[in-house]
Amino acid sequence: MNRILFEKSEISQDGIATFGGERAEHILKVLHGEVGQKLKTGEIGGLIGSGEIIEISKAFSDTPLQIKVKVSHENESLKPWIDLVLAPPRPRVLKRLLPQLSALGVGRIVLVGAKKVEKDFWGATLLKEEIYRPLVVDGLMQSGTSIPTEMISRRQFRKFLAEELDDMFPNSLRIVAHPYEEKESSKEAGALKCSSSKSTAERVLLAVGPEGGWTDDEVQLLEEKGFSRYSLGARILRTDTATVALIAQLMDRR
Repeated sequence: MNRILFEKSEISQDGIATFGGERAEHILKVLHGEVGQKLKTGEIGGLIGSGEIIEISKAFSDTPLQIKVKVSHENESLKPWIDLVLAPPRPRVLKRLLPQLSALGVGRIVLVGAKKVEKDFWGATLLKEEIYRPLVVDGLMQSGTSIPTEMISRRQFRKFLAEELDDMFPNSLRIVAHPYEEKESSKEAGALKCSSSKSTAERVLLAVGPEGGWTDDEVQLLEEKGFSRYSLGARILRTDTATVALIAQLMDRR
């Protein structure tokens, strides 16, 4: 936890955050927190700044550990710079991936029903905000930012592309991850050149397929919507490995 984040409801009108649980344990055991110590803090979805520990209530058998921090949040957080159209992997893989995507600056994830997505996925409890939000917040606290990743589901891939993509992601630099034998193609090189020339305020939209890959029809549909192919090479990687590697490559070219 490089920044301790609080929900707006956890901060009183006089700027005091009272909390326990994993964050309090981290402050006490990892940061060796004590009264008067300064911390990097922030409000989830809001401003970031600093806080000072003003009280530590030790845990006893009948009372949990609680810490009070006086916070001052006046600075803007780094904003998300990339969005994902993602054919979801198995829930345990997505659970492992979400904190990393949040830390890397992903603003919105649209989970789409590509042909090779397992149908059982759509019943996963991980799709519920109360389940995935703590994973997102973990990533934010790692990266020291405060703007959470939003995750939404669209089971009908073609309908999403036809009816919602342009409104949801206007003026985005669109790249579809697609492995093939040659390291680069003219389309891939063009996408990278375009990425390098864009302002850092521009949002990138990256489409990552299932572990079995996009079908040829799906790639064609994405290209018709302005996506350029990008490849990490001929190796077919797991979704979590490929997605993090792709975002790191694109981040380096911003």
